[in-house]
Amino acid sequence: MAFMDRMERNIAKLEKRINREQERITKLEQKCEEKKITKADMNIKRRECDTRIRGMNARIQVLKGGMVREKKHVEEKQEEKDKKREEKEKKKERAEKNE
Repeated sequence: MAFMDRMERNIAKLEKRINREQERITKLEQKCEEKKITKADMNIKRRECDTRIRGMNARIQVLKGGMVREKKHVEEKQEEKDKKREEKEKKKERAEKNE
């Protein structure tokens, strides 16, 4: 489960970074409205922020996919253990009946 916790923490970190980038975009828009920077400069910087946001969103999706795969793997492993236990119990019952 430590692996899953690490993945969840990484997703949370990426979401915080995305929020910071979105705040930067809003600050850029405010500066543009106040005529502190030109619209062209704002668009260039905004495009850079948008590409970073898209990259982080892609990483989040990859991590979420990894979490789903890991959960499935853990469930399959648990099912196999349960099947083995049932088989052992059946063998014990058969052995007791034969004796």
